[in-house]
Amino acid sequence: MDIILAAACVAAAGAVLLFCRRRKHRLLSAIYGAVTGIGALLLMNCFGGYLGIELPLNAFNLAGSGLLGAPFVVMVTLLRYL
Repeated sequence: MDIILAAACVAAAGAVLLFCRRRKHRLLSAIYGAVTGIGALLLMNCFGGYLGIELPLNAFNLAGSGLLGAPFVVMVTLLRYL
């Protein structure tokens, strides 16, 4: 299970890097993705208790949401919910 999750994270990071590379404004696109990901993580940390899902602010979640953006937060939320 851990190998599959690690492979999925590597594949998602590659897809995000490929997407950012094809954009006209690469740096702004990467910054926007990181800001929305960290914002989504903070919102889930603050208000996730009302849904019964709490996401801790640890290094893995911060790095994942910073690199992969909001889809990472959605994926982690779904994994926590299941």
